[in-house]
Amino acid sequence: MSSAIERPAASPPPSPAVIFEAIVKQLAVAATYNRGDVTLAPHVIYTRHDEIYVDATTLERDGKPPKEEKMGSFKLAGLGALRITPRRFSASTLHNPGDPRYEGTVLMAIEPN
Repeated sequence: MSSAIERPAASPPPSPAVIFEAIVKQLAVAATYNRGDVTLAPHVIYTRHDEIYVDATTLERDGKPPKEEKMGSFKLAGLGALRITPRRFSASTLHNPGDPRYEGTVLMAIEPN
């Protein structure tokens, strides 16, 4: 007699459509990342090694603004409870659309201001 172990259903991977909309409308997204709450300003969504990544500036981490502005790379699959917020953002000067890692991999990117 075997007993089945019930495992919680894995949540579906986040949809890139949320990031597409956020980039087009220049609206921040909120998510959980590494067990913390983050608010991000997504600048580009692209592929690397058959995975989807988002390069974004962090506007808040666990409710607090960062000490300095940085552009971070976030694996889309690692962003839980991903949703658009009403918070607008402007393109960061840290975003370099000519970065070689984006060559031929960009799905969508922010338009420079």
